[in-house]
Amino acid sequence: MTGWAGAAGSRVGPVSDCLFCRMVAGEIPADVVHQTDRVFAFRDIKPQAPTHVLVIPKEHHRNIGALAAADPALLGEVVSAAHAVALQEGLVTDGGIEPGYRVVTNTGPMAGQSVDHIHLHVLGGRGLGWPPG
Repeated sequence: MTGWAGAAGSRVGPVSDCLFCRMVAGEIPADVVHQTDRVFAFRDIKPQAPTHVLVIPKEHHRNIGALAAADPALLGEVVSAAHAVALQEGLVTDGGIEPGYRVVTNTGPMAGQSVDHIHLHVLGGRGLGWPPG
């Protein structure tokens, strides 16, 4: 497939049929809660908790393994943005861990990955049991 670069499943530019790439491009509306030059965070349209935000790199990478191999620094930025969202949403205090939040990523269909663009789910606002699902 043309346009692929770096690790398998990573592409630097947007993918025309990717829902999340189209959100980043402004072609599909999103309830954006946080954004940097390389990261985009928006509310999930089917929230599984009172706070449910998806955090993605603006560049298209299929899953966490592809992103980690292609650009480890960007993976760090995505994780940092997830924490920034948790702070912004009141899921954690600046100096502590109360009340708390969960960060989840799914890789592959057996894990429930429904969009082939790496995304972290930031969930909170209620007690989150274990094991999930």
